[in-house]
Amino acid sequence: MNRTDPLVLGIETSCDETGIGIVRGTRLLSNTIASSMDEHARYGGVVPEVAARAHLDELVPAITAAVAEAGIRLDDVDAIAVTSGPGLSGALMVGVGAAKALALALNKPIYAVNHLVGHVGADLLRTGTDDAEEPLEYPTIALLVSGGHTSLLLVRDLTSDVELLGETIDDAAGEAFDKVARVLGMPYPGGPHIDAAALTGDPGAIRFPRGLSKQKDMAQHRYDFSFSGLKTSVARWVEQHEDAGQPVPINDVAASFREAVVDILLTKAVAACVAYDVPRLLLGGGVIANRRLREVAAERADAAGIVLRIPPLSLCTDNGAMIAALGAQLIMAGHEPSSLDFGADSTLPVSEIQV
Repeated sequence: MNRTDPLVLGIETSCDETGIGIVRGTRLLSNTIASSMDEHARYGGVVPEVAARAHLDELVPAITAAVAEAGIRLDDVDAIAVTSGPGLSGALMVGVGAAKALALALNKPIYAVNHLVGHVGADLLRTGTDDAEEPLEYPTIALLVSGGHTSLLLVRDLTSDVELLGETIDDAAGEAFDKVARVLGMPYPGGPHIDAAALTGDPGAIRFPRGLSKQKDMAQHRYDFSFSGLKTSVARWVEQHEDAGQPVPINDVAASFREAVVDILLTKAVAACVAYDVPRLLLGGGVIANRRLREVAAERADAAGIVLRIPPLSLCTDNGAMIAALGAQLIMAGHEPSSLDFGADSTLPVSEIQV
């Protein structure tokens, strides 16, 4: 196996995106994503059984498309990488089963990896011929924000030392966006619609609560997040105005809610950078597409002397390229392949980088 510049095919099926990516070392060759989002929209959220069935339908076409885009043959790959967890059990099982079948059929080694650590690995990928951008330095603080996860990590080494500093204790940030959007009469997924409405709203119009930010929370939840109370506060505020026969200023509500989410995410992320003396912050996950989050992150990082890194938005959402990238890093670091007895682990801890 080529351990210097390995050609790796990555499979990601932890939620509602069927992602197939192919990388050669840190060079991105293809990134194919088939999303079942439209199928979930009628239910107002991701339905695990629907997601798993969609993966079954989309995996083979996605692999075929990725291989064609990369300009390789399937048996050219040095290894297969696959998300083992965390995520939706049924969805994960589809990807794990497909990866094992490919590994056996092609007689290739397999690397079962952690989905969350994969988001950090996405930052290593180069999409063009210019490698002038500075490589990711360690240690770094990583803030991962999506529909299913909100996590703050201390990454000392991508392939061997990742520590969970904090995570949401209830709703993920993306989930809160979806639920608040529903309260405001907006369709699923809620993030883009709230972002659009907030453009003409006043972020200071309503002071919504910032969960787990009081002094009494610092002992146990210094770097943890909570969005359930924020979501409920928005719902009660809207309900009170409707009961009083007052118009609901949708744009102001959207902007104020978004500001509360952005504020608590970045307050804790910057605090972690300062406390651990790590002047580097990496953002990842689908919610990073939120323009206000990126703007405030840049402002606060600059003010604190922190280097901010944000992968291309196409690599922030769930994708197979980030899984292939992590697999390639493990190979180049000399890690042995996974055995075939691993399974899907919906609660895989972030400290388990490879299974």
